[in-house]
Amino acid sequence: METSVKLVKNTNRLWTLFKTCFVISACTFGGGMVIISLLQKKFVEELGWVDQNEVMDLTAIAQSCPGVMSVNTSIMIGYRVCGPLGAIFTAVGTVLPPMIILSVISVFYTQFRSNPVVSVVLQGMQAGVAAVMMNVSVTMTENVISGASLFTWIMLIAAVAAVLLFDADIILVLFVCGTIGGIHTWIAMKQKQAGKDGASK
Repeated sequence: METSVKLVKNTNRLWTLFKTCFVISACTFGGGMVIISLLQKKFVEELGWVDQNEVMDLTAIAQSCPGVMSVNTSIMIGYRVCGPLGAIFTAVGTVLPPMIILSVISVFYTQFRSNPVVSVVLQGMQAGVAAVMMNVSVTMTENVISGASLFTWIMLIAAVAAVLLFDADIILVLFVCGTIGGIHTWIAMKQKQAGKDGASK
C-alpha cells in the first residue's frame, strides 16, 4: 500500500514537473533569468518543493555550467525533486516548446521578419522582459545580502567591481569566486572539525 502511494506521488510530481516546465517555457520570452524567476515562484512559493537558498545554489551552478541556463536550472530542480527521472521530465518539458515554436517560425521566417505586427509585439515583450529581469536581480540580491557575512560582502563587491569597472569576463569571475568560496568553506569546515576534536578531548 505504501509503495503504491509513493508511486502515485512520484507520478504526480513528475507530471507536475513536466507540465510546469512546458507551460513556463512555452509562454516565457527573454531567456534564462526570466524562466528562473517563474520556476522560483512555482517550486518555492507555491509548491514548497525547493527552498530559496537551494534555488540560489542551483542557479549559480546552472550559470557556471555549459549550455542554456534555463535548461540547466530546470534539470537540476527536476533532479532535486524526483531524481534522474525528474531531470529527464523537466529537460523535455523545457526544450520541447522552443523546439516546436522555432520549427514553425523557420518555415515562415520571411513572413515573420517583415511583419510589422510581430515587430511591435517583440518590442513590447522586450520591455516586459527587462522588468522581470530587474525583479529577479533585486530578489536574488536580497537573498544573498540578507544575513551575509563580511566574506560574502567582500566577494560581492569585488565581483561587481571586476565586471563593471574592469570589464572582466563573467566566466572568469564565476571561476575565481567559486574557487575562493570553495577554499573558504574548506577552511571553515577544517576549523569546525578541529574545534569539535578539541572539545571531545
